[in-house]
Amino acid sequence: MSRSNLFLVGGVIIAALAIFLNFDTENAKKSKVADLDNKLNIYNWSDYIAEDTISNFEAETGIKVTYDMYDSNEVLEAKMLAGSSGYDLVVPTADFLARGREAGAYQDMDMSKISNVKNQSPQIQAQADEMTGSTNAGLVYMWGSTGIAYNEEMIAERLGDDAPIDSWALILDPVNAAKLEDCGIAVLDAPTDVLPNIMTYLGYNGTSTEEAHFEAAGEALTAIRPYLRYINSSQSINDIANGDICAAIMWSGDAFQAAYRAEEAENGNVIDYYIPNEGTNLWFDVMAIPADAKNVENAHKFVDYMMRADVAAENVNYVWYASGNKAAEASIDPEILSHPGIYPTDEAKEKLFVTPVYDAKTDRIVTRVWNRFLAGN
Repeated sequence: MSRSNLFLVGGVIIAALAIFLNFDTENAKKSKVADLDNKLNIYNWSDYIAEDTISNFEAETGIKVTYDMYDSNEVLEAKMLAGSSGYDLVVPTADFLARGREAGAYQDMDMSKISNVKNQSPQIQAQADEMTGSTNAGLVYMWGSTGIAYNEEMIAERLGDDAPIDSWALILDPVNAAKLEDCGIAVLDAPTDVLPNIMTYLGYNGTSTEEAHFEAAGEALTAIRPYLRYINSSQSINDIANGDICAAIMWSGDAFQAAYRAEEAENGNVIDYYIPNEGTNLWFDVMAIPADAKNVENAHKFVDYMMRADVAAENVNYVWYASGNKAAEASIDPEILSHPGIYPTDEAKEKLFVTPVYDAKTDRIVTRVWNRFLAGN
């Protein structure tokens, strides 16, 4: 073969190779985009969604969901403020969402992409929007109260007819706490839900930001610290259902999940929950999109799916928390809708309050008081 022919053949081979490599690169890019379009990374509270919600969404949309869980706002906040969390949708409580938005950790939700937004309760959403300072921060998923769950028989055995099963005193009075130590009492590891309620027990306003009131609340908690089995935000559900503890400061839905699990197990444990007559905080957990989310379109699709009345009702019937979805109420178990611990009575609502969004100074006070309590000092 002549040298000119070799050059010609070589040129053809190089050209073909270039076309192939370019084609392969373009395919790889398309594959990467398609792979990204097919994913959704969610970070939500533990025990907070029906068992088949994610699988049903995946089957309906073809979107692959990675679903991780946390058990405190503080854990979520640390990830969001650090950046590059890797999540596309998270569910912070409204006051933490407000703080995160101020720090640039969240982006607005495009409500025009959520056709089922019409199902939302205007009253509940408005209260959350007031806390976040925006009508585009996100949509309320569930809301509820903080109160006390207790094992009826265990409490009766130790406190008898004098058991204050309408007051924070059941756990916060050191005399009662000492009598309940053997059967086990617990407190949420959630300072912004616990400390304001201790203040109401002490006669202060739960919305107070005065340092002296937080310090007093911390002292009240320290007084019962020796009698506590633990301080944890998720362990109490199974433990109180199984009879491993007899009373706990818990979120409303967690308490009812525990009651349901005990009933289903037929283990003889009857769990009840009440909103203390001194009052308690009302909170809203909001579906929100992190600022650095990669799959924003899929996040909107999931929120729209969750806002369907049938899906929202299924989640409520499973987790026993009040829904932000008004249209779902027609399909919610009547026992849930009529339970004053989940959907409070008008009388109880008069003593409910919404914890304010704390500034940096108040945050430092709360952190210091809580860490001292955790350490038992």
